Amino acid sequence: MPRFDLTTVGEGQLRYSVPPGQRLERATQLDVRVACTEANVASLLARLGWHCGWISSLPTTPLGKRVVNEFMLSGLDLSAMVWSDKYRLATYYVEYAAPPRATQVYFDRANTCFTNLTKEQIDWDYLLDTRLLHLSGLTVPLSPSVREIVREALQRAHTKNIAVSFDMNYRQRIWTPTQARAAIAPMLEHVEILFCSRSDARQVFGITGEPEEIVTRLSELTGASFIVSSLSSDGIIGWDRKNRVAYRQPAREVTILDRIGAGDAMVGGVLHGWLQNDFAKAVRYGALTAALALSQFGDQVITTRAEVEALLDAAAPDIAR
Repeated sequence: MPRFDLTTVGEGQLRYSVPPGQRLERATQLDVRVACTEANVASLLARLGWHCGWISSLPTTPLGKRVVNEFMLSGLDLSAMVWSDKYRLATYYVEYAAPPRATQVYFDRANTCFTNLTKEQIDWDYLLDTRLLHLSGLTVPLSPSVREIVREALQRAHTKNIAVSFDMNYRQRIWTPTQARAAIAPMLEHVEILFCSRSDARQVFGITGEPEEIVTRLSELTGASFIVSSLSSDGIIGWDRKNRVAYRQPAREVTILDRIGAGDAMVGGVLHGWLQNDFAKAVRYGALTAALALSQFGDQVITTRAEVEALLDAAAPDIAR
């Protein structure tokens, strides 16, 4: 029996943001949150009762400890963390906005502890002692050494028959669609679960059409058994390739407080169902956990398995007394 239900590798960061109506260029104070797209997924699953581990590299500074302290609260295992005295912590900045302006995100992720991490520093026995390895396309372009870590992880997982989930997670401020397609398409051959939003399918792979067409065409790019695509406000769709069944789930009614982290929460919810061997229910979980993320501030969803189960079939929100 593997030690973990899910393991992952990705860059821990701090997120600095200003509230809606303020501009970064005039900011006098910033809200500080902890972030990591892969650890967001793993920490949600840890809160839902799964045993999960995360590998990253952080500086031996109070800022590095701030990241660790945040994820420790979820129960995420951090025993394979690579600490560095040489490099810095990644950050990104958010300028929230209301229409007609869009929220803007600015990354500052060059020459960090994580981008200087090498495959020789990875505890492979730890990372591969798992039922499921989760990876993200957001990590691939950060540096040549990090890209090699992702490739190595995919190859080792395939050799050991470990299932892999992969989230496309395209970011236009990090690389171009052509670069993303060339780098990631070969990585998808042995993926078990592929997450690719409708927007990413269009931008990176040139795939458009009805949701069912999008997921079936995505399945032609990979050997994945399951394809999941976020349809933004239209909910999500999951494609069970073996049984040739598509599961549509509308978006849950929600008052949006913070959009960032909703995609990671959706991934975590779907994997919660996959780990229970119930893909139909996984799609329902994904829609719910995405809504929970939208209704909370910060990148991580704070919830419990009991709350998720209670909300899954709840007709409408009410006051809990």
